[in-house]
Amino acid sequence: MRVGPAEVRGSLAAPPSKSVTIRAFVAAALASGESTILRPARGLDTGAAVAALGALGARLVRRDDTMRVRGFEGPPGHDLPCGESALCMRMLAPVAASLCDREVTLHASGSLGTRPMGMLEGPLRALGARCSTNDGLAPVRVRGPLVGGHAIVDASTTSQVLTGLLFALPRCDRDSELELCGLASGGYVELSLEVLASFGIRIDRDADARILRIPGAQHFVPREYVVEGDWSAAAFLLVAAAIAGEVEVTGLRGDSRQPDARVLEVLRQCGAVVDLTNGVRVSAADSRAFRWDVSDTPDLLPPLVALACACRGTSEISGIGRTRAKESDRVAALCDALGRLGAAIEVSGERLHVTGSRLHGGTVDSHGDHRIAMAVAIAALRASAPVHLAGARCVDKSYPRFFEDLEALHS
Repeated sequence: MRVGPAEVRGSLAAPPSKSVTIRAFVAAALASGESTILRPARGLDTGAAVAALGALGARLVRRDDTMRVRGFEGPPGHDLPCGESALCMRMLAPVAASLCDREVTLHASGSLGTRPMGMLEGPLRALGARCSTNDGLAPVRVRGPLVGGHAIVDASTTSQVLTGLLFALPRCDRDSELELCGLASGGYVELSLEVLASFGIRIDRDADARILRIPGAQHFVPREYVVEGDWSAAAFLLVAAAIAGEVEVTGLRGDSRQPDARVLEVLRQCGAVVDLTNGVRVSAADSRAFRWDVSDTPDLLPPLVALACACRGTSEISGIGRTRAKESDRVAALCDALGRLGAAIEVSGERLHVTGSRLHGGTVDSHGDHRIAMAVAIAALRASAPVHLAGARCVDKSYPRFFEDLEALHS
């Protein structure tokens, strides 16, 4: 794939949110009856969720921009293919344990096989189910029944296991209480609670949000649900605008619970012009260095490193530890891919220091990571010569139309 250099100008709609889509699919599958999900995201991760939910006994039929979901009618299958979606595996392990009293195995493909899954074992066992992993990695084997009760959940590295428990426990006969030991990406928990409430599920929290109480014997209510725009995907388009032009992205909720909506804070900090009058419009300016902690917004690391390359001065991005266990080690992947184009990136413990500089052309690898591929593509907009990106179609995982949309913005 050949990308950059170019200016970007124009308007386009944000793709539907992958994170919201998967949560809505799971909630609809847990309801008795049929739900309609409007504008669900496309991509390999959402496809993995469809396949796994189908194997569990739900029926999902897509027609154009609509997915009709009929709740679990069983019996669940023995094997759930989760593709490369960590959210799918970590969410559906508790859900599978809540549905049946025989063993179900959740399988990984590609990079998911290297991502940590051991954090599932303790909470599921404490809540009555059996759970085992391959020395902390996939495949994950679970066996119900999940009965509820009290569990301590270490959510310091990911909130996805907590999300899975929040979807599974309302169906248990017993009330449950989850005590949190650390919480990463708390915004995604808020997103989960919002989707759950839409499907009729009540979760109670104490004042400091360390204890979550889940009444048992609740019922998911089928409904029509509209998926909002994806701030994680839109972040790349908005950063592209800040680097090389002016872009308006429509379909994004200003009050979204998605953590990556905070990209606007970084763009304002570095001097980009942000206008929320109609959609989200970002215009390039004389960008200055910024400081940002990605502890709660780890998926923003790739676009922010691309942004920092185009800023005057040295930017500091902290809280990078969690980004090393994604589809790639994103710290190493960014240092390699952008470093080959002349980026000045230094790693110091939990921090990256990126000094703005003019990138040159060259050939780089995507490291099989959709967000690395998109970061290289937008960084290349300001390069002095074209960049050849190997493995670019890995964007199919979350944003299949990324390169087509970026091309449509080339002025």
